[in-house]
Parts: sequence; C-alpha cells; structure tokens
Amino acid sequence: MIIDVGGDDAGATALGVYASRLYDADPDVLYVVNRYRSMTTRPEEAAEILGEIEKASRLKATGLVNNSHLKQRTDESVIMGSAGFAEKVSELTGLPIRFTAVPRDINLLNKIPNIYPIDVCVKAPWE
Repeated sequence: MIIDVGGDDAGATALGVYASRLYDADPDVLYVVNRYRSMTTRPEEAAEILGEIEKASRLKATGLVNNSHLKQRTDESVIMGSAGFAEKVSELTGLPIRFTAVPRDINLLNKIPNIYPIDVCVKAPWE
C-alpha cells in the first residue's frame, strides 16, 4: 500500500492517527524531496520539514526519494542539478537515497545511480 500524505506536517497529522497500526506493520516510510519546491530550496529546509513530518505522523522515515522536477520543464539538467541536493539531504538525515524518479523519456542511465523511470500522469487543472 502506498499512502501519499503531502509534503508537510499537515498531511502527516492525519497519518498519525494510524501510527500504532502502521508501526506494527513495520512500514517503509519514504520521504520524497523536490529541490525545486518552494519550501525546500535548501537541503537544511528539507531535513527540517522531515523532522516535522516524523513528529506529526509518529513514524520515522526509512529512506529518501529524489523526485525533483519542474513539471513540463523537467529535462536532464533539472534532474542532474538535483543530485547534489538529494545527497546533502541524505547526509543531514542519515537516510539512504532509494532512487531518483526520472520521466521515462529522459535517459540518465549511468549518470545517476538508482534511476526509477516514471510515466508522468498528473496534470494541473488549467492544463
């Protein structure tokens, strides 16, 4: 089961209601980072927000996912420009980077470790 609670403590608070049941299931809790998100433009901000999410959800993260993107403007340079950011968040939190999500049409094999190709299916209401 995958539960997306958003990128801050507000969404994680709802998850906290189920923390005891989830904890017993030994969940793999992945923290998704996006270098280009307004509230996490610096690794220190991303690490701080993770602490807030963990406190609100009463669950500890077990790994990181680098999902840095600029929607339709995402290209190789956008993804490559986020690798160092994700590495720094990993250093600050002590969490491993499990994978970097990359749109399937961008070929970064052998340039970034642990690429996870994705199909982008989400569109904003105005698109």
